[in-house]
Amino acid sequence: MNQSCKNPIKVFIADDHAVVRQGLKHIITQDPNMQVVGEAENGVEVLEKVPQVDVDVLLMDIEMPEKTGLEALIQLKLQDPDLPVIILSIFQEEQYGLRLINSGAAGYLSKTSPPEQLLEAIKKVAKGEKYITQKLTETLVMNLGRDTEKPLHELLSNREYQIFFMIASGKKIKDIASELSISINTANAHRTNILKKMDLQGNASIVRYAMQNNLVK
Repeated sequence: MNQSCKNPIKVFIADDHAVVRQGLKHIITQDPNMQVVGEAENGVEVLEKVPQVDVDVLLMDIEMPEKTGLEALIQLKLQDPDLPVIILSIFQEEQYGLRLINSGAAGYLSKTSPPEQLLEAIKKVAKGEKYITQKLTETLVMNLGRDTEKPLHELLSNREYQIFFMIASGKKIKDIASELSISINTANAHRTNILKKMDLQGNASIVRYAMQNNLVK
């Protein structure tokens, strides 16, 4: 939902570290035109709690237990396509920003960003706009018309990338199928497509690729 300038911007914070959530809350509440309306420490809690409160902007860490920020983002955008989501990460924009923007995120910020940049991003996406940093803009421009030069994981569809990420995080196909409410055959078909597109041999090679490309911790 887009924010009217008459009311405080209602922000929901999702991060698995309490100290990070507290720090974000401190930054946000310094601005009289913003308020924190809820918190979650994993993706499952995000999907449970966000629909129950009035939220203008969701701040969400990409790396969370039980369900990652990317998984939660894709499911949230199906439930509420208009909810602006800013993804926070320890990774720089070049590694994840493009994928997340393409998956529906309204903005992407490194956790090393200064507080004023965070506040600026919140205000911008609350108005229904995208927040794209200079680094991410450069990445977007560089990727125009260069599909053959993209990293292999960028060739995956959003669903394939979601399953790729879940496999890379150590989840089994039967658990992935259950969590995504799809059949095991469908999940295996996606896995087959992932291996074919990326020229990989199995789950171990998916995990190894993800670690070598800094896609998982």
